[in-house]
Formats: sequence, C-alpha cells, structure tokens
Amino acid sequence: MSASEKAKAKAEQMAGKAVRKAAGVKGDKKLAAKGSALEGRGKAREAKEKGKDHFKR
Repeated sequence: MSASEKAKAKAEQMAGKAVRKAAGVKGDKKLAAKGSALEGRGKAREAKEKGKDHFKR
C-alpha cells in the first residue's frame, strides 16, 4: 500500500469517527450517519489497498 493512500484511508476513518462522535453528543442522527459513511469509506479504501498489495507479491 502506498504511504499516501494509507494516510488518506486513516484520515477518512479518523474524520468520520470524529464527525460521528460529535453528532452523537449533539444528537444529530443525520450527521452521525454521514460520519459513519465517511468512516466506512476509509475502511473500504484501506481494504482495497491491502488487496492490491496482496496481489503484487
């Protein structure tokens, strides 16, 4: 996995988690869903990159 893609994936995960937790404190379910989606996108990006690395070997 390239370092920049790994950083993007982790950044999306952290941003999504922060948005989700802030929305939970605020009580905004719609914003919490958006945060969860962002976090999921980061996890999917990370899985994609790990898969690419696996096939390069």
